[in-house]
Amino acid sequence: MSKPAPTVSQNTWEFLRDAMITPTGFREYDARWKYPDDINLPGITALGLGLGTQMHRRGIEPVIAVGNDYRDYSLSIKNALMLGLMQAGIHVKDIGPAVSPMAYFAQFHLNAPAVAMVTASHNPNGWTGVKMGFERPLTHGPDEMAELRDIVLNGEGMPRDGGKYEFVDGVREAYLDDLVGDFKMTRKLKVVCATGNGTASAFGPELFKRIGVEVVDSHNTLDYTFPHYNPNPEAMEMLHDMSASVKASGADLALGFDGDGDRCGVVDDEGEEIFADKVGVIMARDLAKIYPNATFVADVKSTGLFASDPELIKHGVTADYWKTGHSHMKRRVKEIGALAGFEKSGHYFLAEPIGRGYDCGMRVAVEICKLMDRNPDMSMSDLRKALPQTWATPTMSPYASDEDKYDILDRIVAKLVAKHEAGEQIAGRAIKEVVTVNGARVILENGAWGLVRASSNTPNLVVVCESPDSDAEMRAIFKDVDAVIRTEEGVGDYDQTI
Repeated sequence: MSKPAPTVSQNTWEFLRDAMITPTGFREYDARWKYPDDINLPGITALGLGLGTQMHRRGIEPVIAVGNDYRDYSLSIKNALMLGLMQAGIHVKDIGPAVSPMAYFAQFHLNAPAVAMVTASHNPNGWTGVKMGFERPLTHGPDEMAELRDIVLNGEGMPRDGGKYEFVDGVREAYLDDLVGDFKMTRKLKVVCATGNGTASAFGPELFKRIGVEVVDSHNTLDYTFPHYNPNPEAMEMLHDMSASVKASGADLALGFDGDGDRCGVVDDEGEEIFADKVGVIMARDLAKIYPNATFVADVKSTGLFASDPELIKHGVTADYWKTGHSHMKRRVKEIGALAGFEKSGHYFLAEPIGRGYDCGMRVAVEICKLMDRNPDMSMSDLRKALPQTWATPTMSPYASDEDKYDILDRIVAKLVAKHEAGEQIAGRAIKEVVTVNGARVILENGAWGLVRASSNTPNLVVVCESPDSDAEMRAIFKDVDAVIRTEEGVGDYDQTI
């Protein structure tokens, strides 16, 4: 097979014939491109051929479950991907439209050794991509992605006989059955189900009704134009809309899902948006009573409370801070036998006996309803207020090109480490340590911190700050960290800021 062209030339004879792939679309733990600006359909087919070749090289049984999210072009992308997989001699089991966790579930349900989910996740329309994995419940990490990238871009995809297509019906129903189990609410609970007209619209309302929750609909009609906002429960636009729905309806809480349903966002009964890492602490507190001495993994963007909360310490919890990213987190949870992993972006990884270890916004929603059921005298705002107070920024992303962001980050990390070594201060406080497992998390003497890392799936850096003392200190940390970031000319404007 010939090598794909590294640039895309639309409206040409070659565009309809030859593979064209922008190399930067191969990310740390999945593949994402703007379509058709950065990849064409023959390029997607080359990706499928490469993925099938990678399966053969690794000695994996040539069977794969494949799904797609609800975007108007996702079916075309999936068909092109499946064509490449079949060309590589793979038996494709097409599960139809799905949320990403339904595809991960299908690996178990159909006993398929591999999965490929066509989705742009929470990225806006115009983006597409593939989340893939071989060793359930894991998805490709940097090593697997680098191998796949080399196979595809070097034209090493090997056509073979034996490819087969099969449409498998009923996976959605089996997935919902698995989520519900035998659970039924014993307290009355009214929940705003916010799906932003994305794929989760086909799952959320039905799931809640089946467990005995009263549903307040919020943009639950499937509409791939996303007429209200892009479904992303980390974006303030969606969270504010969820908050307004709670206040208007008198609901007990709102649960919101991103475009491919693997993340969950929470707004409490007072309309307060609870960032996902704080929801993680609320869940960890509840689970620690049932499973004492549990280990919980938190990503480096998350609150320091996993390590410092007296309630978690009392139940013998071990906190493990790890690299941001669904593949990194899933792998870490499995490797160290953690009960759960929590990521500030709203990915939660609930392992046995709660879940199967993959990130599933629907599973989280059910578990939050169970938590509310176990605490019948508490509202979600009571549970929030019971946490030690901290002041945290939302996740803020200044622009940095995919080509330059890692080099820029390396220089910023070096500058922050040098500040620590020189005994300089941030926000008027001494720097206790700089954790560099994923970018730089600068931890101050009082447990406050500021983080800079590179986004794995968009052309951005990522910045988060938190103070256990005050809003003013949190803002001062951001000001000082941003001053270091601004020494780099290649860094542009923030998507949102405080």
